[in-house]
Amino acid sequence: MAKLKIKFVCTECGTESPKWLGKCPGCGAWNTMVEEKETVVKTQGFGSSIIQTKEKPQAIINIESGREPRIETRMGELNRVLGGGVVPGSLILVGGDPGIGKSTLLLQTSHALAVTGLTVLYISGEESVRQTKMRADRLGALTDKLFVLCETNIEQIGDAIEAVKPDFLVIDSIQTVYEPSVQSAPGSVAQVRECTAYFMRLAKIKGIATVLVGHVTKEGAIAGPRLLEHMVDCVLYFEGERHHSYRLLRAVKNRFGSTNEIGIFEMGEEGLREVANPSELFLSERPLGVSGSTVVASMEGTRPVLVELQALVAATNFPSPRRMSTGIDHHRMALILAVLEKRMGMFLQNQDAYLNVAGGVKLDEPAVDLAAAVSIASSFRDAPTRPFDVFFGEVGLTGEVRAVSRAEQRVKEAGKLGFKRVIMPEKSLKGWTPPKGIEIIGVGTVAEALQAALG
Repeated sequence: MAKLKIKFVCTECGTESPKWLGKCPGCGAWNTMVEEKETVVKTQGFGSSIIQTKEKPQAIINIESGREPRIETRMGELNRVLGGGVVPGSLILVGGDPGIGKSTLLLQTSHALAVTGLTVLYISGEESVRQTKMRADRLGALTDKLFVLCETNIEQIGDAIEAVKPDFLVIDSIQTVYEPSVQSAPGSVAQVRECTAYFMRLAKIKGIATVLVGHVTKEGAIAGPRLLEHMVDCVLYFEGERHHSYRLLRAVKNRFGSTNEIGIFEMGEEGLREVANPSELFLSERPLGVSGSTVVASMEGTRPVLVELQALVAATNFPSPRRMSTGIDHHRMALILAVLEKRMGMFLQNQDAYLNVAGGVKLDEPAVDLAAAVSIASSFRDAPTRPFDVFFGEVGLTGEVRAVSRAEQRVKEAGKLGFKRVIMPEKSLKGWTPPKGIEIIGVGTVAEALQAALG
Protein backbone atom coordinates (compact mmCIF):
# COMPACT_ATOMS: atom_id res chain seq x y z
CA MET A 1 0.00 0.00 0.00
CA ALA A 2 1.07 3.55 -0.59
CA LYS A 3 2.42 5.31 2.46
CA LEU A 4 1.14 8.77 3.38
CA LYS A 5 3.97 11.15 4.12
CA ILE A 6 3.64 14.57 5.77
CA LYS A 7 6.44 17.09 5.47
CA PHE A 8 6.96 20.83 5.59
CA VAL A 9 8.47 22.62 2.59
CA CYS A 10 9.89 26.15 2.37
CA THR A 11 8.15 28.18 -0.31
CA GLU A 12 11.29 30.26 -0.89
CA CYS A 13 14.04 27.67 -1.38
CA GLY A 14 12.26 24.28 -1.28
CA THR A 15 13.99 23.00 1.87
CA GLU A 16 12.10 20.04 3.39
CA SER A 17 11.64 19.32 7.10
CA PRO A 18 9.74 16.57 8.94
CA LYS A 19 8.27 19.15 11.34
CA TRP A 20 7.20 22.77 11.19
CA LEU A 21 9.88 25.39 11.80
CA GLY A 22 9.40 29.12 12.21
CA LYS A 23 12.68 29.83 10.43
CA CYS A 24 13.79 27.92 7.35
CA PRO A 25 17.19 26.26 7.95
CA GLY A 26 18.03 26.55 4.27
CA CYS A 27 17.49 30.23 3.40
CA GLY A 28 16.76 31.76 6.81
CA ALA A 29 13.31 33.09 5.82
CA TRP A 30 10.61 33.29 8.48
CA ASN A 31 7.14 31.73 8.28
CA THR A 32 7.72 30.12 4.88
CA MET A 33 7.31 26.45 5.89
CA VAL A 34 4.03 25.01 4.60
CA GLU A 35 2.58 21.56 5.14
CA GLU A 36 2.60 19.11 2.25
CA LYS A 37 0.97 15.70 2.06
CA GLU A 38 2.08 13.24 -0.56
CA THR A 39 1.78 9.57 -1.20
CA VAL A 40 5.04 7.80 -1.87
CA VAL A 41 4.45 5.41 -4.75
CA LYS A 42 7.19 3.21 -6.12
CA THR A 43 6.90 3.96 -9.81
CA GLN A 44 9.08 5.17 -12.62
CA GLY A 45 7.07 8.39 -12.78
CA PHE A 46 4.76 9.76 -15.42
CA GLY A 47 6.07 10.69 -18.79
CA SER A 48 9.23 8.61 -18.74
CA SER A 49 8.57 7.37 -22.26
CA ILE A 50 8.19 10.94 -23.50
CA ILE A 51 11.17 12.58 -21.83
CA GLN A 52 13.73 9.79 -21.84
CA THR A 53 16.84 10.35 -23.91
CA LYS A 54 19.78 8.15 -24.81
CA GLU A 55 22.30 10.93 -25.32
CA LYS A 56 25.80 10.27 -24.03
CA PRO A 57 28.26 12.75 -22.52
CA GLN A 58 30.38 14.56 -25.11
CA ALA A 59 33.58 16.53 -24.92
CA ILE A 60 32.75 20.19 -25.12
CA ILE A 61 35.28 20.79 -27.90
CA ASN A 62 33.44 18.26 -30.09
CA ILE A 63 30.06 20.00 -29.78
CA GLU A 64 29.16 22.16 -32.75
CA SER A 65 28.73 25.76 -31.76
CA GLY A 66 26.19 27.94 -33.44
CA ARG A 67 23.74 30.69 -32.74
CA GLU A 68 20.42 29.34 -31.53
CA PRO A 69 17.74 30.32 -34.05
CA ARG A 70 15.00 32.51 -32.65
CA ILE A 71 11.31 32.59 -33.47
CA GLU A 72 10.02 36.06 -34.33
CA THR A 73 6.72 36.71 -32.56
CA ARG A 74 5.65 39.63 -34.82
CA MET A 75 5.39 41.68 -31.62
CA GLY A 76 8.38 43.97 -31.49
CA GLU A 77 8.05 44.81 -27.79
CA LEU A 78 7.99 41.15 -26.80
CA ASN A 79 10.94 40.38 -29.09
CA ARG A 80 12.88 43.21 -27.44
CA VAL A 81 12.33 41.84 -23.93
CA LEU A 82 13.18 38.26 -24.95
CA GLY A 83 16.39 39.38 -26.64
CA GLY A 84 15.29 39.04 -30.27
CA GLY A 85 12.56 36.39 -30.18
CA VAL A 86 11.63 33.06 -28.62
CA VAL A 87 14.42 30.49 -28.42
CA PRO A 88 13.25 26.95 -29.36
CA GLY A 89 13.38 24.64 -26.38
CA SER A 90 13.31 27.49 -23.86
CA LEU A 91 11.12 27.57 -20.76
CA ILE A 92 9.60 30.98 -20.00
CA LEU A 93 7.73 31.97 -16.84
CA VAL A 94 5.29 34.90 -17.04
CA GLY A 95 3.92 36.41 -13.83
CA GLY A 96 1.64 39.31 -13.04
CA ASP A 97 -1.32 40.49 -10.99
CA PRO A 98 -4.75 38.96 -11.67
CA GLY A 99 -6.51 40.63 -14.58
CA ILE A 100 -3.42 42.49 -15.77
CA GLY A 101 -3.53 40.85 -19.23
CA LYS A 102 -1.25 37.80 -19.11
CA SER A 103 -3.68 35.52 -20.94
CA THR A 104 -4.42 38.24 -23.48
CA LEU A 105 -0.73 38.74 -24.19
CA LEU A 106 -0.07 35.02 -24.62
CA LEU A 107 -3.13 34.44 -26.79
CA GLN A 108 -2.08 37.28 -29.09
CA THR A 109 1.46 35.88 -29.17
CA SER A 110 0.14 32.40 -29.95
CA HIS A 111 -1.90 33.77 -32.83
CA ALA A 112 1.06 35.73 -34.17
CA LEU A 113 3.20 32.57 -34.19
CA ALA A 114 0.45 30.40 -35.65
CA VAL A 115 0.01 32.82 -38.56
CA THR A 116 3.64 32.23 -39.53
CA GLY A 117 2.94 28.50 -39.92
CA LEU A 118 4.02 27.21 -36.51
CA THR A 119 1.83 24.79 -34.57
CA VAL A 120 0.73 26.29 -31.25
CA LEU A 121 -0.98 24.50 -28.36
CA TYR A 122 -2.69 26.72 -25.75
CA ILE A 123 -3.65 24.79 -22.61
CA SER A 124 -5.90 26.60 -20.15
CA GLY A 125 -6.63 25.22 -16.71
CA GLU A 126 -8.76 28.17 -15.64
CA GLU A 127 -11.06 28.71 -18.64
CA SER A 128 -13.09 26.42 -20.84
CA VAL A 129 -12.42 26.22 -24.55
CA ARG A 130 -15.58 28.27 -25.20
CA GLN A 131 -14.35 31.05 -22.91
CA THR A 132 -10.98 30.99 -24.66
CA LYS A 133 -12.78 31.15 -28.01
CA MET A 134 -14.73 34.21 -26.83
CA ARG A 135 -11.47 36.01 -26.07
CA ALA A 136 -10.01 34.88 -29.39
CA ASP A 137 -13.04 36.32 -31.23
CA ARG A 138 -12.54 39.66 -29.48
CA LEU A 139 -8.81 39.71 -30.25
CA GLY A 140 -9.16 38.37 -33.77
CA ALA A 141 -6.85 35.44 -32.91
CA LEU A 142 -8.40 32.84 -35.18
CA THR A 143 -6.29 30.40 -37.20
CA ASP A 144 -6.30 26.68 -37.83
CA LYS A 145 -2.73 26.34 -36.48
CA LEU A 146 -3.77 27.39 -32.96
CA PHE A 147 -5.06 24.48 -30.86
CA VAL A 148 -6.84 25.00 -27.54
CA LEU A 149 -7.31 22.50 -24.71
CA CYS A 150 -8.88 22.83 -21.25
CA GLU A 151 -7.04 20.34 -19.07
CA THR A 152 -5.20 20.21 -15.74
CA ASN A 153 -4.10 16.56 -15.57
CA ILE A 154 -0.50 16.40 -16.71
CA GLU A 155 -1.02 12.89 -18.13
CA GLN A 156 -3.74 14.17 -20.47
CA ILE A 157 -1.59 17.18 -21.33
CA GLY A 158 1.27 14.85 -22.24
CA ASP A 159 -1.00 12.87 -24.56
CA ALA A 160 -2.19 16.09 -26.23
CA ILE A 161 1.38 17.21 -26.78
CA GLU A 162 2.24 13.88 -28.39
CA ALA A 163 -0.79 14.15 -30.68
CA VAL A 164 -0.41 17.81 -31.74
CA LYS A 165 3.42 18.03 -31.67
CA PRO A 166 3.44 21.80 -31.13
CA ASP A 167 6.31 24.19 -31.79
CA PHE A 168 5.04 26.57 -29.11
CA LEU A 169 3.26 25.55 -25.90
CA VAL A 170 1.41 27.72 -23.37
CA ILE A 171 0.37 26.47 -19.91
CA ASP A 172 -2.13 28.85 -18.27
CA SER A 173 -1.43 28.46 -15.41
CA ILE A 174 1.18 26.24 -13.77
CA GLN A 175 -0.67 26.46 -10.42
CA THR A 176 -3.69 24.63 -11.87
CA VAL A 177 -1.78 21.67 -13.33
CA TYR A 178 -1.31 18.56 -11.21
CA GLU A 179 0.44 15.21 -11.44
CA PRO A 180 -1.71 12.29 -10.18
CA SER A 181 1.22 10.46 -8.55
CA VAL A 182 1.74 13.39 -6.17
CA GLN A 183 -1.05 13.39 -3.60
CA SER A 184 -1.07 17.15 -3.02
CA ALA A 185 -3.51 19.81 -4.05
CA PRO A 186 -2.89 21.65 -7.34
CA GLY A 187 -0.87 24.78 -6.69
CA SER A 188 1.01 23.30 -3.75
CA VAL A 189 4.79 23.42 -3.56
CA ALA A 190 5.20 19.76 -4.50
CA GLN A 191 2.82 19.94 -7.48
CA VAL A 192 4.29 23.15 -8.88
CA ARG A 193 7.83 21.84 -8.54
CA GLU A 194 7.11 18.47 -10.15
CA CYS A 195 5.04 19.88 -13.00
CA THR A 196 7.60 22.57 -13.79
CA ALA A 197 10.38 19.97 -13.78
CA TYR A 198 8.38 17.88 -16.26
CA PHE A 199 7.80 20.76 -18.66
CA MET A 200 11.46 21.76 -18.35
CA ARG A 201 12.65 18.30 -19.42
CA LEU A 202 10.03 18.19 -22.17
CA ALA A 203 11.11 21.59 -23.54
CA LYS A 204 14.81 20.69 -23.57
CA ILE A 205 14.47 17.26 -25.14
CA LYS A 206 11.62 17.91 -27.57
CA GLY A 207 12.74 21.45 -28.43
CA ILE A 208 9.31 22.94 -27.69
CA ALA A 209 9.31 26.58 -26.64
CA THR A 210 7.14 26.55 -23.51
CA VAL A 211 5.54 29.43 -21.61
CA LEU A 212 4.22 28.95 -18.08
CA VAL A 213 1.85 31.46 -16.50
CA GLY A 214 2.45 31.92 -12.77
CA HIS A 215 0.22 33.51 -10.17
CA VAL A 216 1.77 36.12 -7.88
CA THR A 217 1.50 36.67 -4.14
CA LYS A 218 0.37 39.84 -2.40
CA GLU A 219 4.00 40.96 -2.29
CA GLY A 220 4.21 40.67 -6.09
CA ALA A 221 6.47 37.59 -6.24
CA ILE A 222 5.52 34.49 -8.20
CA ALA A 223 3.66 32.04 -5.96
CA GLY A 224 5.27 28.70 -5.21
CA PRO A 225 8.84 27.75 -4.36
CA ARG A 226 11.51 30.29 -5.22
CA LEU A 227 13.45 27.61 -7.05
CA LEU A 228 10.74 27.78 -9.72
CA GLU A 229 12.48 30.88 -11.07
CA HIS A 230 15.82 29.07 -11.06
CA MET A 231 14.47 26.19 -13.15
CA VAL A 232 13.23 28.30 -16.06
CA ASP A 233 15.29 30.13 -18.69
CA CYS A 234 13.42 33.41 -18.60
CA VAL A 235 11.23 35.16 -16.01
CA LEU A 236 8.95 37.95 -17.24
CA TYR A 237 6.74 40.18 -15.10
CA PHE A 238 3.70 41.84 -16.65
CA GLU A 239 3.13 45.04 -14.68
CA GLY A 240 0.74 47.95 -14.79
CA GLU A 241 -1.70 50.04 -12.84
CA ARG A 242 -5.37 49.16 -13.01
CA HIS A 243 -6.24 52.84 -13.51
CA HIS A 244 -3.89 53.19 -16.48
CA SER A 245 -4.28 51.60 -19.88
CA TYR A 246 -0.63 50.78 -20.50
CA ARG A 247 1.29 47.70 -19.36
CA LEU A 248 4.99 47.05 -18.86
CA LEU A 249 6.64 43.72 -19.66
CA ARG A 250 9.89 43.43 -17.73
CA ALA A 251 12.49 40.63 -17.70
CA VAL A 252 14.05 39.83 -14.32
CA LYS A 253 15.92 36.78 -15.64
CA ASN A 254 16.91 35.93 -19.19
CA ARG A 255 19.53 33.38 -20.21
CA PHE A 256 19.29 34.46 -23.84
CA GLY A 257 19.20 38.25 -23.56
CA SER A 258 19.40 41.33 -21.37
CA THR A 259 17.38 41.79 -18.18
CA ASN A 260 17.28 45.58 -18.55
CA GLU A 261 14.82 45.75 -21.42
CA ILE A 262 11.13 46.57 -21.04
CA GLY A 263 8.24 46.24 -23.45
CA ILE A 264 5.37 48.73 -23.32
CA PHE A 265 1.83 47.89 -24.37
CA GLU A 266 -1.49 49.70 -24.23
CA MET A 267 -4.62 47.78 -23.32
CA GLY A 268 -7.62 48.42 -25.53
CA GLU A 269 -10.89 46.81 -26.48
CA GLU A 270 -9.18 44.69 -29.13
CA GLY A 271 -6.33 43.56 -26.89
CA LEU A 272 -2.81 44.82 -26.35
CA ARG A 273 -1.28 47.34 -28.72
CA GLU A 274 2.44 48.00 -28.89
CA VAL A 275 3.65 51.46 -27.92
CA ALA A 276 6.40 52.40 -30.37
CA ASN A 277 7.29 55.73 -28.72
CA PRO A 278 6.78 55.49 -24.94
CA SER A 279 8.20 58.98 -24.31
CA GLU A 280 5.25 60.61 -26.06
CA LEU A 281 2.88 58.48 -23.98
CA PHE A 282 4.45 59.46 -20.67
CA LEU A 283 4.69 63.16 -21.56
CA SER A 284 1.29 63.55 -23.21
CA GLU A 285 -0.36 65.12 -20.14
CA ARG A 286 2.60 67.09 -18.81
CA PRO A 287 1.66 70.59 -17.58
CA LEU A 288 3.85 73.50 -18.71
CA GLY A 289 5.07 76.33 -16.51
CA VAL A 290 4.31 74.57 -13.21
CA SER A 291 6.83 74.42 -10.38
CA GLY A 292 8.07 71.00 -9.33
CA SER A 293 7.75 69.43 -12.79
CA THR A 294 10.82 68.29 -14.73
CA VAL A 295 11.60 65.81 -17.50
CA VAL A 296 14.27 63.14 -17.02
CA ALA A 297 15.94 61.07 -19.72
CA SER A 298 16.14 57.53 -18.35
CA MET A 299 17.48 54.37 -19.96
CA GLU A 300 15.44 51.19 -19.97
CA GLY A 301 17.87 48.68 -21.39
CA THR A 302 18.94 50.00 -24.78
CA ARG A 303 15.96 52.33 -25.11
CA PRO A 304 15.97 55.94 -23.85
CA VAL A 305 12.67 56.97 -22.26
CA LEU A 306 11.67 60.52 -21.30
CA VAL A 307 9.48 60.64 -18.21
CA GLU A 308 8.02 63.48 -16.15
CA LEU A 309 9.07 63.85 -12.49
CA GLN A 310 6.76 65.76 -10.17
CA ALA A 311 7.70 67.07 -6.72
CA LEU A 312 5.63 68.82 -4.07
CA VAL A 313 7.21 70.48 -1.04
CA ALA A 314 4.79 71.96 1.51
CA ALA A 315 5.14 73.21 5.07
CA THR A 316 4.01 70.89 7.85
CA ASN A 317 2.82 71.48 11.41
CA PHE A 318 3.98 68.09 12.63
CA PRO A 319 7.39 67.56 14.25
CA SER A 320 8.26 64.77 11.81
CA PRO A 321 7.75 65.75 8.15
CA ARG A 322 6.49 63.19 5.67
CA ARG A 323 8.70 61.81 2.90
CA MET A 324 6.85 59.89 0.18
CA SER A 325 8.00 58.76 -3.24
CA THR A 326 6.29 56.83 -6.01
CA GLY A 327 8.36 55.27 -8.78
CA ILE A 328 11.70 56.15 -7.12
CA ASP A 329 13.39 54.46 -4.18
CA HIS A 330 12.54 56.47 -1.05
CA HIS A 331 16.10 55.96 0.24
CA ARG A 332 17.34 57.76 -2.87
CA MET A 333 14.89 60.56 -2.22
CA ALA A 334 16.14 60.95 1.37
CA LEU A 335 19.70 61.20 0.07
CA ILE A 336 18.77 63.97 -2.38
CA LEU A 337 16.91 65.90 0.33
CA ALA A 338 19.95 65.68 2.60
CA VAL A 339 22.24 66.97 -0.17
CA LEU A 340 19.93 69.91 -0.89
CA GLU A 341 19.74 70.82 2.78
CA LYS A 342 23.43 70.42 3.56
CA ARG A 343 25.06 71.64 0.35
CA MET A 344 22.47 74.09 -0.96
CA GLY A 345 21.27 75.54 2.35
CA MET A 346 17.61 74.69 1.81
CA PHE A 347 15.74 74.38 5.10
CA LEU A 348 13.61 71.30 4.49
CA GLN A 349 13.29 70.03 8.07
CA ASN A 350 9.81 71.52 8.46
CA GLN A 351 8.63 70.61 4.93
CA ASP A 352 6.67 67.60 3.69
CA ALA A 353 8.19 66.27 0.48
CA TYR A 354 6.44 64.16 -2.14
CA LEU A 355 8.07 62.82 -5.31
CA ASN A 356 6.18 61.07 -8.08
CA VAL A 357 7.03 59.60 -11.48
CA ALA A 358 4.04 60.52 -13.63
CA GLY A 359 2.29 57.58 -15.25
CA GLY A 360 3.29 55.00 -12.64
CA VAL A 361 6.66 54.10 -14.18
CA LYS A 362 9.40 52.80 -11.88
CA LEU A 363 12.86 54.33 -12.34
CA ASP A 364 15.76 52.66 -10.56
CA GLU A 365 18.87 54.10 -12.18
CA PRO A 366 20.97 56.83 -10.50
CA ALA A 367 20.71 59.10 -13.56
CA VAL A 368 17.36 60.39 -12.30
CA ASP A 369 19.00 62.04 -9.26
CA LEU A 370 19.60 65.40 -10.90
CA ALA A 371 16.03 65.70 -12.19
CA ALA A 372 14.69 64.78 -8.74
CA ALA A 373 16.88 67.42 -7.08
CA VAL A 374 15.76 70.10 -9.54
CA SER A 375 12.08 69.12 -9.08
CA ILE A 376 12.31 69.38 -5.29
CA ALA A 377 14.17 72.70 -5.44
CA SER A 378 11.68 74.03 -8.01
CA SER A 379 8.73 73.21 -5.77
CA PHE A 380 10.48 74.55 -2.65
CA ARG A 381 11.28 77.88 -4.32
CA ASP A 382 7.99 77.86 -6.29
CA ALA A 383 10.00 78.59 -9.43
CA PRO A 384 9.10 76.57 -12.54
CA THR A 385 11.75 75.26 -14.91
CA ARG A 386 11.70 75.90 -18.62
CA PRO A 387 9.11 73.70 -20.33
CA PHE A 388 11.59 72.29 -22.87
CA ASP A 389 14.44 71.32 -20.51
CA VAL A 390 15.63 67.76 -19.92
CA PHE A 391 17.80 66.65 -16.99
CA PHE A 392 19.86 63.59 -16.16
CA GLY A 393 22.87 62.89 -13.96
CA GLU A 394 23.87 61.15 -10.74
CA VAL A 395 24.15 63.24 -7.57
CA GLY A 396 26.91 62.48 -5.05
CA LEU A 397 26.92 63.16 -1.32
CA THR A 398 29.21 66.16 -1.71
CA GLY A 399 26.81 67.79 -4.17
CA GLU A 400 28.71 66.88 -7.33
CA VAL A 401 27.00 65.69 -10.51
CA ARG A 402 28.59 62.46 -11.72
CA ALA A 403 28.73 61.08 -15.24
CA VAL A 404 26.22 58.50 -16.48
CA SER A 405 26.28 56.08 -19.39
CA ARG A 406 24.76 56.49 -22.87
CA ALA A 407 24.47 60.26 -22.72
CA GLU A 408 24.39 60.57 -26.51
CA GLN A 409 21.29 58.37 -26.84
CA ARG A 410 19.49 60.33 -24.14
CA VAL A 411 20.24 63.65 -25.86
CA LYS A 412 19.12 62.34 -29.26
CA GLU A 413 15.81 61.17 -27.81
CA ALA A 414 15.26 64.59 -26.25
CA GLY A 415 15.97 66.32 -29.56
CA LYS A 416 13.65 63.96 -31.38
CA LEU A 417 10.75 65.01 -29.15
CA GLY A 418 11.39 68.72 -29.60
CA PHE A 419 13.22 69.64 -26.40
CA LYS A 420 15.56 72.63 -26.71
CA ARG A 421 17.98 72.24 -23.80
CA VAL A 422 19.64 69.40 -21.89
CA ILE A 423 21.32 69.89 -18.49
CA MET A 424 23.65 66.98 -17.86
CA PRO A 425 27.02 66.08 -16.27
CA GLU A 426 29.91 67.86 -17.93
CA LYS A 427 32.03 64.72 -17.73
CA SER A 428 29.55 62.90 -19.97
CA LEU A 429 30.25 65.30 -22.86
CA LYS A 430 33.47 63.58 -23.88
CA GLY A 431 33.73 61.23 -26.85
CA TRP A 432 30.69 62.30 -28.89
CA THR A 433 29.33 65.27 -30.78
CA PRO A 434 26.01 66.80 -29.66
CA PRO A 435 23.35 67.01 -32.39
CA LYS A 436 22.41 70.35 -33.90
CA GLY A 437 19.34 72.25 -32.75
CA ILE A 438 19.63 71.44 -29.04
CA GLU A 439 21.63 73.28 -26.39
CA ILE A 440 23.82 71.21 -24.07
CA ILE A 441 24.73 72.57 -20.63
CA GLY A 442 27.34 70.57 -18.72
CA VAL A 443 27.30 70.99 -14.94
CA GLY A 444 29.65 69.74 -12.26
CA THR A 445 27.59 70.41 -9.14
CA VAL A 446 23.97 70.59 -8.09
CA ALA A 447 24.41 74.34 -7.51
CA GLU A 448 25.36 74.86 -11.16
CA ALA A 449 22.39 72.79 -12.30
CA LEU A 450 19.95 74.80 -10.17
CA GLN A 451 21.48 78.05 -11.42
CA ALA A 452 21.01 76.95 -15.03
CA ALA A 453 17.51 75.58 -14.49
CA LEU A 454 15.97 78.06 -12.06
CA GLY A 455 18.20 81.11 -12.47
